[in-house]
Amino acid sequence: MERPNWDEYFMEIALVTQKRSTCLRRQVGAVIVKDKRIMATGYNGAPIGLPHCEEQGGCLRQQLNIPSGQRHELCRALHAEQNAIIQAAYLGQSIAGGTIYCTHQPCVICAKMIINAGIKRIIVKEGYPDELAVKILGEAGLKIEMFDELK
Repeated sequence: MERPNWDEYFMEIALVTQKRSTCLRRQVGAVIVKDKRIMATGYNGAPIGLPHCEEQGGCLRQQLNIPSGQRHELCRALHAEQNAIIQAAYLGQSIAGGTIYCTHQPCVICAKMIINAGIKRIIVKEGYPDELAVKILGEAGLKIEMFDELK
């Protein structure tokens, strides 16, 4: 019997979580794990109860030709990492010392949230054009681990 290792298992769950995304530009999923247990999941999309970009006539950032990795404040959606951290807080789950599995590298805003949430390990499937995020995470002693390099 061939079983996935823990990193493979949790990244698969992040990839399934990504399928719930309502973002028109990039679908992202995240899973926060502590002691080999899932604490929270998240995907990118509009806040609870608010219309998604598709229902609003499209993506504002796309309409304004804003490149990836810039002007996040103009995005209607919360990022997958933000939603996972918020879900953990909402449920009263401590994620300090945990690992976050993301389908894409966190942006600088998510990087700062990850640092302050006490997450100690970041594993991503794909990169993202945000060098400041990498720099800030490095200053905090966190390294982004690329999933494909773990195999």
